Amino acid sequence: MQYPHNLNPNDFPSPCFVTDLAKLEENVRILNTVQERTKAKILLALKGFAQWKSFPYLSRTMRGSLYGACASSVDEARLSKEEFKGEVHAFAAGFSSEDMQELLTLCDHITFNSIHQWKKFRPMIMEYNARHEKKVLCGLRINPEHSEGAVPIYDPCDKSSRLGIRLKDFASENLDELFEGITGLHFHTLCEQNSDALDRTLRVVEEKFAFMLERVSWVNFGGGHHITREDYDLELLCQCINRVQAKYPVQIYLEPGEAVALKAGYLISTVLDVIEADMPMAILDTSASCHMPDVLEMPYRPMITGSGEENQKKYTCRLGGKTCLAGDAIGIYSFDEPLKDGDKLVFEDMAIYSMVKTTTFNGLRLPSIALWDSRTNKILDLKHFGYEDFKGRLS
Repeated sequence: MQYPHNLNPNDFPSPCFVTDLAKLEENVRILNTVQERTKAKILLALKGFAQWKSFPYLSRTMRGSLYGACASSVDEARLSKEEFKGEVHAFAAGFSSEDMQELLTLCDHITFNSIHQWKKFRPMIMEYNARHEKKVLCGLRINPEHSEGAVPIYDPCDKSSRLGIRLKDFASENLDELFEGITGLHFHTLCEQNSDALDRTLRVVEEKFAFMLERVSWVNFGGGHHITREDYDLELLCQCINRVQAKYPVQIYLEPGEAVALKAGYLISTVLDVIEADMPMAILDTSASCHMPDVLEMPYRPMITGSGEENQKKYTCRLGGKTCLAGDAIGIYSFDEPLKDGDKLVFEDMAIYSMVKTTTFNGLRLPSIALWDSRTNKILDLKHFGYEDFKGRLS
C-alpha cells in the first residue's frame, strides 16, 4: 500500500499519533499571510491541538509566527505559558475562585461567559491588576444567536447553547458600569467553515452589538475557521478583518485549532483479528471510543489511506475497536485485498481533536505520540504511555 508523504507505519509503534512537522509549518505559513495582510493576531486553540513538542515551530517567540494560545482551563493556560511562551488567552463556560486565582498569574486575556461571572471576579481582578505592572485584560463572550453549524452538539449558537451572553441579557444593565474593566469582546459561531460563514456572522454581530464594539479595544472572532483548507477564501477573510478594523479601533484575534494542524497528522493502527458478523469485522488496536471519540460524537467516518467507500473496492468490512463497548465501531470500508492479522492502517487528518480527547477506558493504553518530519523522514520526538499513566489518573 502506498502511504502519504512516504510515511512508513512500520517505523512507529502501534497505535501511534504521528504529526508531520512539514505540514504544520506549511499551515502556519498560510496563517501568517493573514496576519501580515490584516495585522490580526492568530492564536493556537489548545482544545484542538496541544502537542507541545511542536510549539517551538508554531510560536513567534521561537521559529513560528503565531502570537500565542487560547486555553479552556488552568492546565491549558499553564501549558501555554510554559511551552508556547506567547500571549495566553483563556475562556471557559465557568470559572471557580481557585481557577481565577491561578489564571491571573498565567493569562494576558480572560474572557467571561456571563455577566454574573464577570461581576463576581471583577474585584479580584482589579485588585490583582492594581498590584502588578502587567495587567490582565478582560472580555465578554457574546452570543449573536446566529447559527452557522450543522451539528447541534458543535453549534455554539444553538437555541439551547450555554455559551455567550445574548443581547437580551444586557437590557437591564448599566453599560458604563458593566464595562468598567472590560476591554474586549469574543464571539464564536463557526465549526470547520469557510469565510463566507464569518462574513454572515459579522453582519449580525454589527447589527446587534455595534454599540459595544465602539467601547472595546480588541475583538476575538473565535475558532472554527478552516483557513488552511484548499478551498478556503483567504481574500474574503482578510476583507472581513480589515472592514471591522477600519470601522472600529480594535485589535482582531482569531483562534483556530483545526487550521493549525489540518491534515498534519495520522493515527497508525494494526489489525488484531478478523471475525464474521453481518459482514467481515476487523478488530483494531485502536478504538473509536478511546482514541477517536468524535467518530461517535460527531459522528463522522475518518479517511483511511488506500481505502474506499463500502463496496467500492473488492473487499468490504467493518472496522471496530478492542473495547467492550458494543458500539465501538469506526465504520465500513473497502480495500483491494482482505484484511488480516498484522496489517497496518493509517487514519488521516488525526492531529486535530482526537489526540487531545483520548481516554483510558477499559485500561487501553493511550496511543504513542510522534513528531515526524516528512522532508527528512526523521522522527523528532516519540512519547510512549503505559500503566503509570492509567494508574496515575485514578485513586
